[in-house]
Amino acid sequence: MAAISPVSDLRNYNVVLDKVEPGSPVFLTVNGRGRYTIRDIADDEEFEKTKAMLQLMLELYEGRQSGEAMGYTPSGVVRERLRQRLAAKKP
Repeated sequence: MAAISPVSDLRNYNVVLDKVEPGSPVFLTVNGRGRYTIRDIADDEEFEKTKAMLQLMLELYEGRQSGEAMGYTPSGVVRERLRQRLAAKKP
């Protein structure tokens, strides 16, 4: 469960940090309005994974739209292009 604390509680930051747990951030308020959060690093890693997954899903969706609009490339042609790229990279 998230905790809500005023920014002035940071004077005793060890007490505030004790409230922070994975999945349970501390929201800091300024003049009664939410302004900052303190999150566990595990939550940040999960956020980055989710952001990367959304980016991948967007790229896949755009590729599908492009394939439907302009036509798909046959798998044999794709394989041949990949083989050519691999052969070009080998010393």
